[in-house]
Amino acid sequence: MDVTVSEPKTIGVLTGGGDCPGLNAVIRAVVRRAEWGLGWRVLGFHDGWNGLLHDAWEELTVVGCRGILPRGGTILGTSRYQPFMYDDGMERVNATLERHHVDALVVIGGEGTLSAAAAVHREGVPLVGVPKTIDNDIGLTERTFGFDTAVQIATEAIDRLHTTAESHNRVIVVEVMGRHVGHIATWAGLAGGATVTLVPEEPFDIADVCARLQRRHQRGKLASIVVVAEGAIPKPGTLDLPEAPIDAFGHRRLGGICNVVANEIESRTGFETRVTVLGHVQRGGTPTAFDRALASWYGVAAVDALAAEDYGTMVAFQANSMVRVPLADAVAELKVTSPELLRIARTFFP
Repeated sequence: MDVTVSEPKTIGVLTGGGDCPGLNAVIRAVVRRAEWGLGWRVLGFHDGWNGLLHDAWEELTVVGCRGILPRGGTILGTSRYQPFMYDDGMERVNATLERHHVDALVVIGGEGTLSAAAAVHREGVPLVGVPKTIDNDIGLTERTFGFDTAVQIATEAIDRLHTTAESHNRVIVVEVMGRHVGHIATWAGLAGGATVTLVPEEPFDIADVCARLQRRHQRGKLASIVVVAEGAIPKPGTLDLPEAPIDAFGHRRLGGICNVVANEIESRTGFETRVTVLGHVQRGGTPTAFDRALASWYGVAAVDALAAEDYGTMVAFQANSMVRVPLADAVAELKVTSPELLRIARTFFP
């Protein structure tokens, strides 16, 4: 057991934004490192920032966290609410922290949750961020937990769809998650042998997509898989898409572009085309072994950052090591798919 002499502290942990495989592994690691390694007390706040806004919490212990390592979702619950959506939000957060004598926070979340964390830190709250997103789009870190699981699930689905497409000589359009970046689509498309992959980073021309499918079928390949990230966009003037509605948190409700793409493919080529939307199945269920280990590493690193009082930072995975980067810098810009990886993927397009 790694025991370090430390002043007794009480720390809080919360999970915000969309759920993600590996969240419970992070929570477990935070509790293990804090309780066993440092002798600290850990409070888990429920439903993201809502737990601090509404004083909803539970004490987390090593014994209480047994068995959660392989579980998907988050035992603390999650939401997209944040303090600055309320006029008295920071007052309520500070009151909760003071009431329970919380010295610092571990905030686990994606772009929205960590952007709020950066703003909360500027208001004087000591905290450290942990990047969480299956999209792998947080800046200054090479890999986020949950991404490996999402790619594995998408790849397994593509493998299964190949056999049914080949049996019926069909084109199948598979929609995967990826609002602003195409990491999941690109990796799953490569691993699953997709004919074409469409990502937000590179606007597509539907005529070119259809031409590629036709060339493939002329070579005797009568079945194709087209992988589409939910945020993929057509080149201006090439395809009309319906305006996506805005949700209560200011996000466009994406999804359904695969239906438009599939209809265009069938009408332009005459190839029978079907659609599969993977949706939330990509971020539910048991995390892969890699994501469990990575998430555990993140959790320990976050508590180590708190022990060093290196507040306002985010723990990040770089060059097979955990480092600390300024939280505000990490959320300043989304990490897009590598142009080199996109070039590699295009090698396998007909």
